[in-house]
Amino acid sequence: MDRLKQMFAFLSLVVLMMQFSLSNVGYAAVVSSVVINEIAWAGSADGSGDEWIELYNASNTTVDLSGFYIEDDGSTKYFIENGVIAPKSYFLIEDSEAVTTVAANSLNNLSLANAGDILVLKNVDGEIVDSVNSTGGAWFAGDPDTKATMERIDPLISGDNADNWATAINGNGAKGRIGSEIIGTPGTVNSNYGGSGAEVGLNFEGIAKSGDTITVAANVDSATDLYAYGFEITYNPDVLKFNNATEGNFLKADGASTAFNAGLVNDIDGTLLVGGARLKNPAEGIDGSGKLFDLSFSVIGTNGDFSDIVFAGENFVSDSISDTPVKLSPLKIEVGDVAVEQIAGLKIKESTKRYALELDWTAMEGASHYLVKRINPVGTFDLLGQTTEIKFIDEESVLPGVNYKYQVVAVKDGIESSPVEITGSETRGLSGDIDKNDRVDGRDIEKLARSFGSEYVDEEYSIFADVNFDGFIDGKDLITLGSKFGLKY
Repeated sequence: MDRLKQMFAFLSLVVLMMQFSLSNVGYAAVVSSVVINEIAWAGSADGSGDEWIELYNASNTTVDLSGFYIEDDGSTKYFIENGVIAPKSYFLIEDSEAVTTVAANSLNNLSLANAGDILVLKNVDGEIVDSVNSTGGAWFAGDPDTKATMERIDPLISGDNADNWATAINGNGAKGRIGSEIIGTPGTVNSNYGGSGAEVGLNFEGIAKSGDTITVAANVDSATDLYAYGFEITYNPDVLKFNNATEGNFLKADGASTAFNAGLVNDIDGTLLVGGARLKNPAEGIDGSGKLFDLSFSVIGTNGDFSDIVFAGENFVSDSISDTPVKLSPLKIEVGDVAVEQIAGLKIKESTKRYALELDWTAMEGASHYLVKRINPVGTFDLLGQTTEIKFIDEESVLPGVNYKYQVVAVKDGIESSPVEITGSETRGLSGDIDKNDRVDGRDIEKLARSFGSEYVDEEYSIFADVNFDGFIDGKDLITLGSKFGLKY
């Protein structure tokens, strides 16, 4: 019995040691992901003392911030008495609750010098979690005149790197104590965010003429497990009048049901809310790139007018678990009445160099340059380059036996013509000769195998292994390769 008790005590001790070890490892990993993300060191237009600091949790784990503090110039300490920060979320430390219309998570008597401070975030044990401007000197960004904040670009890059900070471009709808617009994004994604994550951009092709109806597309790129989104979009109501919004196919590409809504705030032109989500429970997102929605506007401005269309309010995208970072790209619409003529005489031929196609066309009078685009495996056009000449050679991963569609666009006075299209192919080679050694052999099978099962948006995807150029490396490519196996060119 004594031996049994000793064994039980020993096992209990081992379990306790394992729990202690694992909890310490997890704690260290979590803490390192909480960063100082935005600093309103200049206050606001309503008061230079209306300062705030925003923290961001880049991890997938909730962090208890109780007892954490920010050390200012090695002496002053701003303590967080209690509070937690959820994954991919923000924690706002304000000088007082009146500083912004966004609710504070912690109140401290902040006193940030306009000349610059050294800020160090420490945990409850006094260990350094993050630092900003640790060598001293002026702030890396921010504006004492406009009161624009200092925003971190990438939360996974050091806060002591001056190039990782930028002055806020716009606000998110938050206001100061007496109603001034805050140029900063308290509690939401930074206007200069440039870290990892999906990219959502607004796109318009063509000319916006007074009286026309135009369509602005919102496209997402490099999404992972995208489940839902919500955007607040602003525009100039003297130039554009909102008509309607139409959901794109991205969220329902796999057949999932979705919810989608769009509407003007208080039914007044100028600010538009758009939201969508996949109706799957348990939540399950979708990967890749595609269209989220289209926005239809009537152009009511006149020649020379313009409107910025920007994500200027509270914006988010979320995966199946929580909100996730997103890069947002705005759009500028200029009203013009003069159309640019298309190019003429577009021709295509094989270049003197193998695995290359040459395009040429007739010069368009007044054109400053030309844009050359090529269709990709998923059916959209990628910009290959721009040229001031009337000839362009495409050496960008051209494969034998693939029919490539090109577009050439003339640009005059900053306005693009509608594209002219042409199709051509490279015949000097063998389909399936992935390594371009003029023989289809085992090396080609090896290269295809390393990308097998991937699709165009995946990191493992190789355009050379996509023998049939359909965006998927699968059995169809193996069949094509097998039919050519053993052949020499």
